[in-house]
Amino acid sequence: MRYRSFGTLAFVVLFACLAQAADRTTITFADGRIFPESLTSTRNGDLYFGALGQDAVYKAPKGSSVATVWVKPKTANLQQVLGVFADEKAGVLWVCASATGGRNGAPVVGETALKAFSLKDASLKGSYAFPGNGLCNDIAVAKDGTVYATDTTQGRVLRLKKGATAFDVWANDPMVLATADGIALLADGNVYVNSVGQNTLMRIPVKADGSAGPIAKLTPSQPLTGPDGMRSVGSKTILLVEGGRLDEVTINGDKAEVKVLKDGMTGITAVTLIGDTAYVSEARLNARNTNTDPGPFRAMSVPYKAPK
Repeated sequence: MRYRSFGTLAFVVLFACLAQAADRTTITFADGRIFPESLTSTRNGDLYFGALGQDAVYKAPKGSSVATVWVKPKTANLQQVLGVFADEKAGVLWVCASATGGRNGAPVVGETALKAFSLKDASLKGSYAFPGNGLCNDIAVAKDGTVYATDTTQGRVLRLKKGATAFDVWANDPMVLATADGIALLADGNVYVNSVGQNTLMRIPVKADGSAGPIAKLTPSQPLTGPDGMRSVGSKTILLVEGGRLDEVTINGDKAEVKVLKDGMTGITAVTLIGDTAYVSEARLNARNTNTDPGPFRAMSVPYKAPK
């Protein structure tokens, strides 16, 4: 009788844990004024958020529906935290941090750099400055370990080769790449970048010697509105957040087939995929520099099965 009772109790506890993990329809934050501009995830279900409002990184571990501080505010000179990207092969979380000021004669404060924090214990593993500062927005990592990062204010894509100690300017076009934002790589080996201010999606080939080929603007099947965060989820498919929508974008040559997965979301800026669930984060950046109370922030789930 005791054995049966213990077995029943164990089953109930296990079922409750599984239900919690499967029912993470909404992720909330333990603190206010987070402004989570970017998010990423690991295969086991951990979620990481770049907290622009706190100059920190938040984490919602697998099964948890609440994100708490993981990299404390201002650690390793973090400021203006935007893009985050979990690089499980390297064992690091890449985090964009950017200098402030520099416009209209305002002094530049801090340094724009990509930080590498250990996925095991959040310790700093490295910091890689952007030449000439700029605004580090988002990150993608190639199979060979090469890291690419967008520079929104200077219209560039920077490259950090595996084992390198410094970035090099990989692609640079102040006009075509102006307001470069989201970045992703597909199975074809090309780098894909969007421009949040120009409503464009571009392909940058990686040549045999690793240098950047000519930038090509792709033709979307429907107009894009403020394209922001994006992640590759298939051999030629990208999840993209734009204009309050979550899209599936399939690349075929110079064309981009856009399929709206969910519309009517407000202030969303980023997406990541865990299993058959996409998560999008509400950044609500319009309220960041006002006295308006933005209210509690959240990340929402959208059922999605990625193509192979």
